[in-house]
Formats: sequence, C-alpha cells, structure tokens
Amino acid sequence: MNGTAIHDDSTMLLGDIPFQTTSKPIVAVDTSFYSLSTEEAAFFKAQTGIDDDEDLKKHILEVQAKAYEVAPYPCIHNFIFLRLNLSRISVYEHILELGRERPDALLLDIGCCFGIDARKAAADGFPAKNIIASDILNEFLQLSHELFKTTPASYPGCFLPGDVFDPAFLSTAAPSDGVSPAPAIDLSSLKSLNPLHGRISAINAISFFHLFNEEKQLHLAKALAGLLSAQPGSVICGYQVGNPEKGMVNTSIAGSMHQLFAHSPKTWTSLWDGEVFEKGSVKVETELVEVAVREVQFFTMKWSVVRL
Repeated sequence: MNGTAIHDDSTMLLGDIPFQTTSKPIVAVDTSFYSLSTEEAAFFKAQTGIDDDEDLKKHILEVQAKAYEVAPYPCIHNFIFLRLNLSRISVYEHILELGRERPDALLLDIGCCFGIDARKAAADGFPAKNIIASDILNEFLQLSHELFKTTPASYPGCFLPGDVFDPAFLSTAAPSDGVSPAPAIDLSSLKSLNPLHGRISAINAISFFHLFNEEKQLHLAKALAGLLSAQPGSVICGYQVGNPEKGMVNTSIAGSMHQLFAHSPKTWTSLWDGEVFEKGSVKVETELVEVAVREVQFFTMKWSVVRL
C-alpha cells in the first residue's frame, strides 16, 4: 500500500491510480463486504484471542473504521486487507524454510497495510524478530498492533514506515554478488531500508507493482533486487494485475473502472531475468489467472523470482 495519497474534495491517489472519493463525509463503510474464510477466521481468532464470531467482527470493524479515516482506500473499504495472501503463493513454504534454516534470514513485507502477511508468516514459524513490515502510512502500521492486540514488547517484528520511491528510504543498488553471511543487524534501529541492501532473504510484494506505471515498476523492481541476498534460494514474490500482452488494462476499483499498466508473463520474466538481474542468475515463475470482480473480467499474475 505504498504510494502517495493526495486528498482534495474528490480525488485520492493510490500509487498512480486516481479514484473518486468524498472527504466530507467519507463514504460510509459497507459491512456487507466483510467476510472471513474458515482459515482466516481461525487465524484472527488465534491471534487476537477473540473466539466469538460477532465479537471478532466488531473488533475488526472498529479498527477498519480508524484506518478508513486515515485513508479511505478500496482495500480498506472492501476488507481486502483481511486476506491471507502470501500463504497462497507456491513459494510460501520455501520462505518459511528460509526462516527456519538460514541464520538471520530476513523477510520484508512491502506495501503491507496492517502487515497481515507478516503476522501470518510469524505465526507459521518465521522468526518475528526478523520480519520487517513496511508501508508509506505509519498509521496503518500502528493499527496493526490494535488489530492483533499486541504491543512492541509483545510482538518483536519491525514496523518501518517510508516511501519506496524516496531514495533516502530506499535507494537503488546493483544486486548483491556476495554470499558471505553479513553480521546481524538490529532491526529496531532502522530508519530506512537502505542498510539492508544485499541482506534480505525473502520479499513479499503482493498487490503492489500494479499501482504504478511501467517506468516506476522497473524502478521498484531494481530497488527491491538491490535488497535481496545473493545466497541461492533468496526470493521476491507477489501477485498483481497482469495480462496476456503487456499494456494498459481495465479493472474495477471501488466500483469504478480504472486503467492500470500490466505486464505479461513474458515481459515480467524478461524484466527480472536479464534487465534487473543478470540473465540466467534467477529463476522466474509466473501464473496468469483470469478472474472476475463485479462482472469485470481481468487477469491476475502470481510470480516469484528466486536467485540461483
């Protein structure tokens, strides 16, 4: 959910995507969008200690209302922030294995909103003290503690606010080629991602790249690649709007149509394998799936980039 939110009487930006809203008053939240799968309900009950379905819903709605006051993004309005996305990507078990077996492995959840995927990974065994959840809105990161009923003392994960297009927070650097283990870093001292160049074992960038135009997507790919460890098996993954042929596509956001730039599996693969990383130094996998949201059909693309 990184990207600049610009408010006036009628328009907000989510990344590069403008959408209409009303600031006075903000459009009321439609609770009919609230739903949890069996897996999601079990996860949130275990994490919050709230066993009753209605009590859990009330708690989530209270946090959602506060987030919606901060930024009335579609993913907040439509409860998309509750989805357990990372655990549905094929490399998830590999990421958990890195957390178990690689000394001081770090996981970055970028554009994370409340850091739901970071919390899920911690619950599934990736050491929480080695997880960084980052979003441009610090208010969302603080609301993570309220949502999960934690404090910085009880949950040791790192919450790091910042704008990925600000070089003071994340500058571009060439992919690391050194595989020697680096000394452990105190994540609580971080003010930016820049000290982590070449150090991160796994990066989750779900529902993120498609918020930006083609040029910014390339910039972002290079910036994240510079953070990735050179150790074989280090991985960047995500999913986003895609298309069989790259270009502008129509999709529905908050009930209105918008155009996004989407890569195809072919162009996304060549971007990472040959443009961002040296050709042949990574394995790129993609999966393009056609979906329909409110009768609008488009494609989503799951993907992973693994260093060889």
